[in-house]
Amino acid sequence: MGVPPVSLVLVSAVVVLLARLLTNTMVHLFWKPIAITKLFKGQGIRGPSYRFFVGSMLEIKHMKAAVDEITLDAHSHDFIPVVLPQHNKWAIDYGKTFLYWLGAIPAISLGKVDLVKQVLLERTGLFPKNYMNANLEALLGKGLILSNGQDWERHRKVVHPAFNREKLEAMSVVMAECVESMAQRWQSLIDEAGNNQVEIELSRELSELTSAVIIHSAFGGSHNEGREVFLAQKELQELAFSSSLDVPALGFLRKLPIIKENSRVSQLVMKSRSTLMQIIEGRLANIGTETGYGNDLLGLMLEARAVEKKGNGLILSTQEIIDECKTFFFAGQDTTSNHLIWTMFLLSSNAQWQEKLREEVLTVCGDVTPTPDMVCKLKLVNMVLLESLRLYSPVVIIRRISGSDIDLGNLKIPKGTVLSIPIAMIHRDKDVWGPDANEFNPSRFENGVSKAANYPNALLSFSQGPRACIGQTFAMQESQIAIAMILQRFKFRLSPRYVHAPMEAITLRPKFGLPIMLTNLHG
Repeated sequence: MGVPPVSLVLVSAVVVLLARLLTNTMVHLFWKPIAITKLFKGQGIRGPSYRFFVGSMLEIKHMKAAVDEITLDAHSHDFIPVVLPQHNKWAIDYGKTFLYWLGAIPAISLGKVDLVKQVLLERTGLFPKNYMNANLEALLGKGLILSNGQDWERHRKVVHPAFNREKLEAMSVVMAECVESMAQRWQSLIDEAGNNQVEIELSRELSELTSAVIIHSAFGGSHNEGREVFLAQKELQELAFSSSLDVPALGFLRKLPIIKENSRVSQLVMKSRSTLMQIIEGRLANIGTETGYGNDLLGLMLEARAVEKKGNGLILSTQEIIDECKTFFFAGQDTTSNHLIWTMFLLSSNAQWQEKLREEVLTVCGDVTPTPDMVCKLKLVNMVLLESLRLYSPVVIIRRISGSDIDLGNLKIPKGTVLSIPIAMIHRDKDVWGPDANEFNPSRFENGVSKAANYPNALLSFSQGPRACIGQTFAMQESQIAIAMILQRFKFRLSPRYVHAPMEAITLRPKFGLPIMLTNLHG
C-alpha cells in the first residue's frame, strides 16, 4: 500500500522547512561569525575567539565571578579590573578597539575618543540605541532612553519643556525641601546619639532623597502612588541586572510565564502601569479645575498631549506617557543617587577638599537655603561633582548598534554590530586625561569640561550629542543643592566599617553601601 500523495507533500514541506531552519541557524550561529571575525581581522581588529552560540558570554561570566570577592583600598579609584574585568583583559591583550561576542552578535569595544565622537556626535543617526535585555525594556518601557528615530524625536519634543530654566527653578524648591527633611532626620539621629556623632548608611539615605525628589517632581501631590511605582521600579532594576549576562538568543525565555522570575516581572510591570494609570485618570478628572493637569512632569506631558491633539499633531499615547514616567524614575533617581553617593565618598575620604567646598558654600550661601543662582557660583562644588562623574560615572558602558554597513574612521562595520563605549575606561585613559587619570583631582576642571582633557568631548557620563541625557541640568542642580546643604551643617568621614567595592548593577554603586561618621558642624 503506497503513501498517500497528500502525506508525501506534507512530509516534503516539513523536510524543506527543517532544512531551511537548519541552514539559517548555521549561517547565523556559525558561518556569519566566522566571516565577521575574518573581516575585522583583516582590518587589524582582534579579540577573544567566538564560541558557538554563547560567543563571549560564558567567558565574561567566569571573569566576573573570579573578581566578585575582591575589594579595593579606599583611596584607589581604579575599579576597572573588578567592574569590567573582561574589557580590562581584552584591552590589554588586543588594544583599545577589539571584537567580542554577545552570543552570536558581534560587538566592537570603542576605546578611542575620536571613534566615540563620530558615533555620539557627528553621525549619531546612523547608530541607534540597542538593548538586548528584555527586563531592561520592562524597567524603562520605550521612553527617551530606548526609543529611536521619529519616536525619539516625538518624545523629546514633549518632554524637553519640563527642563527649561523656569521649571528647573521651581523644582529647586522641591529639591531643597527634600534635602532639608533629610538633614533634620540626621540631626535627630545625632541628638539621640548624645555625643555629636552618629554613623549613618549614606547610600540608603541618598536613595531615599532622590526618590523623594523624583516623586514630587514627576507626580506632585500623588506621593503615595509615586512611592508604589518607585518600589516596583527598584525591584525591576534588580531583575534586569540579574539577566544582563544572558545569551541574547535565549531572550525568548524571559517571556515564558512558567518561569517564576518572568511572572514576577509581569506583576511588577502591571503594578507600575496600573498605579500610573490611576494617577493619570486622577489628573484627567481635574481638567477645568484650579489644579488642572498639574505643574510637574506628568502634568506637562498630559497638557502637551492635549495641545497636540487639538492641533492634530503627533501626540504621545497613554502607554508612552507611562513609559516616560518609568524612564524618568530610573534616569532621575538611580543615576543621581549614585552620583551623590560617590561624591560623598570622595569628600569623606578627602578632608582637604571637603573643607575647601564648605568654605566656598558658606561664603556664597551663608546659612540660607541655596538657590539656583547661588549654586551656579559654587565653582569648587561643580569641579568636584564633575570629577566624581569622571571617576565614578553612574553608567560605566553605553551601547549603540550599526543600522547599516558603514565606515567608521578606517573601520568597515557590518550592519547589526553592537558598538560598546566603555565610559569608565575612557575616563581613566592617560592619553586622554593625563598621567593622573586614576587620581582624584577636581582641579582638572578648573577651566571647564572642554579643557579638562586632551579632547573636548571626553567626559561621557551624560553621553554626548543629540542623545545626551535630557535631564542632566536637573541632575546637576539636585546634586549641587544637596552637597551645599549638607556642607552647611555637617562634617563627615568614612566609617571604619566601609569596604570599598564598586559594582555595576545597571548603574555603578558601592557593593556594601556607604557608612559614614556624621558630625554636626556647630557641635
